[in-house]
Amino acid sequence: MSRTVTGLLILTSFITSGLCALYQQLCDLTQSQFDFVIVGGGTAGTVLANRLSEVKGFQVLVIEAGPSNEGVLDAQVPLFASKLRNSPYDWNFTTTPQKFGNGRILSYARGHILGGSSSINAMVYTRGSVNDYDRWARVTGDSGWSWDALLPYFIKNERFVQPTDGRNITGEYDPTTHSFDGMTRVSLPNQLQQPFDANVFAAADELGGNFKFNLDMNDGKPLGTAWMQGTNGGGKRSSSATAYLTREVLGRTNLHVLLNTRITRIQRSNIPSFDGPELGSVEAFGNGTDSRIFQATKEVILSAGTIGSPHILFHSGIGDAQELQSVGIRPLVNLPSLGKNLTDHPFLHVYFAAHNAEPNVLANPTLLAEALEQWNSSRTGPLSNIVNHSVIWGRLPNNASFDDPSAGPTSPHWELLPSVNLEPRDQPHAVAYISLVSPASRGTVTINSSDPFDSPVIDPAFFTAPVDVAAARDAIRNIRNFFAAKSWEGYIISEAPPSAGAGSDDELDAFISKTFLTTWHPVSTAMMSPRQADYGVVDPNLKVKGIRGLRIVDASVMKPYVVAGHVQAAVYVIAERAADMIKHDWSGRAAGGNF
Repeated sequence: MSRTVTGLLILTSFITSGLCALYQQLCDLTQSQFDFVIVGGGTAGTVLANRLSEVKGFQVLVIEAGPSNEGVLDAQVPLFASKLRNSPYDWNFTTTPQKFGNGRILSYARGHILGGSSSINAMVYTRGSVNDYDRWARVTGDSGWSWDALLPYFIKNERFVQPTDGRNITGEYDPTTHSFDGMTRVSLPNQLQQPFDANVFAAADELGGNFKFNLDMNDGKPLGTAWMQGTNGGGKRSSSATAYLTREVLGRTNLHVLLNTRITRIQRSNIPSFDGPELGSVEAFGNGTDSRIFQATKEVILSAGTIGSPHILFHSGIGDAQELQSVGIRPLVNLPSLGKNLTDHPFLHVYFAAHNAEPNVLANPTLLAEALEQWNSSRTGPLSNIVNHSVIWGRLPNNASFDDPSAGPTSPHWELLPSVNLEPRDQPHAVAYISLVSPASRGTVTINSSDPFDSPVIDPAFFTAPVDVAAARDAIRNIRNFFAAKSWEGYIISEAPPSAGAGSDDELDAFISKTFLTTWHPVSTAMMSPRQADYGVVDPNLKVKGIRGLRIVDASVMKPYVVAGHVQAAVYVIAERAADMIKHDWSGRAAGGNF
């Protein structure tokens, strides 16, 4: 599967700063041996590149399949995020036909750019709940994955900044929850949308219950209505690439970043081992037929993501032995759990006709040109915002007739994102985006050929668990109740198609089936398990079971539960903790935190 990157002007084949290089193509890099080879320059891989190269004695190479994020306007302007899907900066995956969706095939966006999905996502910053991480600790047998143990890594990652409009944000967040000197910039909405934003919080105060006001959703207890926080600090996207691969970091002589290069397989080293094969080299392909083998003298670290990591491992002979043999791949290590337990958040839209909704800047060329001029000059205005300014987290009733799929009482089952609609429609509309954040359905990532350039087979198996359908119905009924509050009188007219009129369970199920999408939060295809467990893919130190010299550090290792929130914050702390583990293993030096 080739990638042709358009619209990117490469002024030089590589950019040097000192002896470090950001290489644009494989043929420019002559060095072939490093201490650490990081496969994937995405959300996790760039964190590892930064933290491991802090140790001057470590030679670090990170290899990214996509291009640089530099100069990509859509990856800088927060409100342009949706333009990055189905673009050269997206892997452009699709799912298998979804059974509950009457055979619909869904677009499955993943970042194909330095920074990975943190460079193309919607920039929502949510940590999840205390229960989410305490469940990880419980099921892995490692207390280092608990909320309390990971909190220092949240602090290490985050740099909270003032919104660009300069307003007084007292009462919109809890400063004691946040860090102000970390890496990734996090902020509140940069320009409010009135009267919509005011109506949201007036309705929360009016209704209470599931909608009660929550000062800060990122304190580990997210339930209720809160101001949205996003990685758009300073009016500009803050990705793992912009936060962790700054010019200063790229100036380190022991860090090398190679772009536009695919890793197809991880190969055995020649070192004999009594506790499983050692995988110490990677097979790399650039544009055309250019190929190379890179050797890691310490570790190969796979950070290719929930889809990419199992795909590479399958083609390396790692996975379910029978499934590999069926497509003509000779098994090296039998890991039946690889590619299983794919977990994702399904997604819905519910529209409401509205009076005098705020202007849709993306649908009006004149307004868009004015807004872009404002953003270019000051990083302010409507383009500096992410789509949503508020969020509501809620749970199914306690008397629901299903086993609870959530991590515990502080974890929501659903997320509601009320918003001014930014899609072209005949009349002004508000919209509620709905995400099921504690799903019980599990899918798979597999392959159907031995060609590593063929796309993986992705089946999220959305809504195969009945509780997920029940949670979606409950979320729809809750957003109807929310927009029926007196606070919305004079603004909301009525619910709009296609959900309008769907009242019974059967009618709602039909609406859900016809319209659901994905929030693009896939996790768990290389899940953690206790060190001695005969299932799972990695141990709590993220080392691949039955293999020496190989770790996985990305969203695929979540055990096998997605956090009840948007996943990028969780991936950042996984990578921060992993960096400390690796430093400790190889040098006894860690930068802090409880690893």
